[in-house]
Amino acid sequence: MIVRRRAVPAVLAAAALLLSAGCSSGGGGFPDDAGRTPPKGTATGTGPSSRATAPVPAAKGSVKVLRTVAEGLKTPWGLAPLPGGGLLVSSRDDGTISRIDERTGRTTELGAVSGVSANGEGGLLGIALSPGFASDHMVYAYFTSASDNRIVRMLYDGQRPAGEQLGAPDTVFKGIPKGYIHNGGRIAFGPDGMLYAGTGESGRKGLAQDRKSLGGKILRLTPEGEPAPGNPFPGSPVYSYGHRNVQGLAWDREQRLFASEFGQDTWDELNAIKPGGNYGWPDAEGKSAEPGFQNPVAQWHTDGASPSGIAYVDGVIWMAGLKGQRLWRVPLNGTEASAAPQAFLKGAYGRLRTVVPAGGHKVWLVTSNTDGRGTPDKGDDRVLEAEVN
Repeated sequence: MIVRRRAVPAVLAAAALLLSAGCSSGGGGFPDDAGRTPPKGTATGTGPSSRATAPVPAAKGSVKVLRTVAEGLKTPWGLAPLPGGGLLVSSRDDGTISRIDERTGRTTELGAVSGVSANGEGGLLGIALSPGFASDHMVYAYFTSASDNRIVRMLYDGQRPAGEQLGAPDTVFKGIPKGYIHNGGRIAFGPDGMLYAGTGESGRKGLAQDRKSLGGKILRLTPEGEPAPGNPFPGSPVYSYGHRNVQGLAWDREQRLFASEFGQDTWDELNAIKPGGNYGWPDAEGKSAEPGFQNPVAQWHTDGASPSGIAYVDGVIWMAGLKGQRLWRVPLNGTEASAAPQAFLKGAYGRLRTVVPAGGHKVWLVTSNTDGRGTPDKGDDRVLEAEVN
């Protein structure tokens, strides 16, 4: 549902100028390839190709956890690195956003997001920084309310006292179906400056194939919450459909979009996203010979993955596994896997919820052992810094 917007602060005008210049944030951070952004309004990843456009990474890699950045977190979900240092993390059940000093591990609560109704898999989920964050200081959040899932934005003022640093939520988009399960929740600004959101079918399978429904989709919106120019279905925010529960979004250096999603009983998926593509659910789970369905780049049995966040680093997709309690490495050759996926950290830190590029060959990892399905015997929940290759 599109929300008619009230007047916005002047700082957002500056953000619009930055957007027209191509400033963007993929996966909650800032792009490595500044200057390669297409014109505003251009849909990225139009027709994922298997064409290799970068050196193919090694078939085997490595992961080394360097340190625990912060611990004692409660139901952490989304993570957004701040451009000047610090990490914002959302708490699904508490409905709060906190800032972590990545040098000292000190955690400061910014404030609670009003309107969050945490229940089951719903609550305060993904967060992302405005493409113009350096000037507008806007934080976007996807959360479950009493009636739906929605996206809001809030002014962040770090000069105010702890607990009072978030402004009132300004609703950007609403009407995404909610449920006890399958609420989606990952949001990210793409290289085109548009806002992408992964949604779930809320346990109602038929919504995924219904292009008029917002459930079981990847949505592509302007920062104001309108259907983005160039979307595959005119006037619609729907970018792709036939998804069960999209949990991760990331772009490669060629600005192609990848997404992870939960399967049901057989196959979890990593997909290369084609605008207007149908990813099969509920008629197909994993690879299918059915014409018209897009097959996954890679698939896993659900007990080895239950994927959540993903990150792209130097030709590799890194995928966090919840039930699988491991970090998966998927080397790419274009939009195909160039080698079999490789698992790391199996059981070492429990359930892994989020993975975000940390610059260079490093990533931030967020665990999810206090979400009601894990056990906090891994040291409660924490943020880790890891070196990956």
